[in-house]
Amino acid sequence: MEITSRALRAKRSCASGFRWFARHFKSATEYQHVIDALVDDGRAADACWLMDQFGPIDAVRVVDSISADAFVFAGTLEVRQGVDVGSLMRVGGSLRAGGSLRMGNSLTVGGDLHATTGIRALGILKTGGNLVSAWSVEVHGALTCEGDLRIHGDLRCGAMLRVGGAAVIDAGLEVNGPVQCAKSLRVGGAIVCTDSLRAAHGIQAGRSIRSGMHIDVGWGAVAGSDIAAEGAIRAGECVVSGGDIRAGSGYGIYAGSSVRQDAWPSCGRVVSRTRPEGLLSGLWQDDDASTPQASSPGRPFEPAAMALAEAAP
Repeated sequence: MEITSRALRAKRSCASGFRWFARHFKSATEYQHVIDALVDDGRAADACWLMDQFGPIDAVRVVDSISADAFVFAGTLEVRQGVDVGSLMRVGGSLRAGGSLRMGNSLTVGGDLHATTGIRALGILKTGGNLVSAWSVEVHGALTCEGDLRIHGDLRCGAMLRVGGAAVIDAGLEVNGPVQCAKSLRVGGAIVCTDSLRAAHGIQAGRSIRSGMHIDVGWGAVAGSDIAAEGAIRAGECVVSGGDIRAGSGYGIYAGSSVRQDAWPSCGRVVSRTRPEGLLSGLWQDDDASTPQASSPGRPFEPAAMALAEAAP
């Protein structure tokens, strides 16, 4: 693919960018060569704009390591060792790194992102495909993953976490903002988020689940310890806790909201150490109770387990 002055006019490039191209290139120039020249000239934002207009390419680049202030490549990138970029990094295709990834402002990958060790980004992180890390991930801004998320360690986000598929995190999850998961969310440790926590399928945590606002799950929620929210707790099926279940002041707990009331004994169970205050739907039972107790006036709990299994690698 070649970039021409006519193509830039058709894309309505800014006057500064058009003049820059006219000064540096007198004829049609290969797409990636223009991107490289923009980055070398300190115009990485313009290189990203160019990629927004013309999209990714099929080329594959293999390098030993990357250490730069900014890096933009329109194809697929394979790095044998680590990546250390001071400001922004953008890859049109997939990115696979044999070492750690350290970013300044942002990391944007059009396809899958695979890191053999950890990832640290001082800004945002976006992937158009799956995100897989063999170690912990720390993102000071928002993290957006359009595919599945698989992290063999902790995940800490300084802003919103949004996952377009299923998410599996071996250790803990800490998010300073909302969490939105289009499928299931499974965490080996505790889940802590300062805003709403939502998963279209199930949520499972090896330890506690704590939300600064509402907890919403389409199927079921399971935690090894307490489940607590500052807002409402709503589940289409069961809510099972190894400790207590607590909603925020003035809010309620709703289990079995997606199934018939006569199916609550198997599909709308609420299991906790003590009966939750504000339980408005579902059948509560403690760990030792043989007979569930109806609140006021939840599909069997197994589908939630199936959703969580679906998230496994």
